[in-house]
Amino acid sequence: MDYKSLNWMQIESYLAEDDRIMLVLGAVEQHGYLSLMTDVLIPQKLAEAASQQTGVLAAPAEPFGSSPYFLAYPGTISLQMSTLMAVLEDMIRSLHRQGFRRFLVLNGHGGNRGAKAVLDELANQLAGFSGMWYDWWLSPVVGEVAGKHGLVQSHANWLEAFEETIVTDLPEGEKPFPGRAGSWPAEQVRRFYGDGSFGGHYQAPSEVMDELFNACLGEVVGLLEEL
Repeated sequence: MDYKSLNWMQIESYLAEDDRIMLVLGAVEQHGYLSLMTDVLIPQKLAEAASQQTGVLAAPAEPFGSSPYFLAYPGTISLQMSTLMAVLEDMIRSLHRQGFRRFLVLNGHGGNRGAKAVLDELANQLAGFSGMWYDWWLSPVVGEVAGKHGLVQSHANWLEAFEETIVTDLPEGEKPFPGRAGSWPAEQVRRFYGDGSFGGHYQAPSEVMDELFNACLGEVVGLLEEL
């Protein structure tokens, strides 16, 4: 269930039976050879698949995240963390007013993780509120899949190279890991990372990506059941 196929009356009917909803937080930022919308597309696909399995409503994705370090890469659009937190709070307060009580935030971007504090704050302010936060790429199941196939997880490498996020031919082989940038101006970050990948294999076989996605989907469904 998602918004594009529903009107307000159908959501009112949904609320008579269930008060759970999934919120997707993403980012519009450089991902090397992958789509600028990678951090939106992956959690959105997880939300849609989980909704099909469980019937839990998935709200439209909030596409913009906090990515100040990538602003020297054209196409990146970054919110200040304070703005992102305010947007998330307004989203939750809007839905809570209508009767939603249990929220699962599917986050697609590491720079957004500071906004998790909003859930902790609202737990003390909104009656009946319950929230969970899921960073898919940090899940232990992701590490298990990566280790099984001898791959290392990193930004804009094979880990995020799903069918939906590949928009051009990807390089063969792997990129040496350059290390980790500090809190540097965006121009210095670009010089450090070059094409934008943080290193490792640029792509993995489709069977590996399917295994990865299904492992994360199983976790999302499990969290919805716990919520």
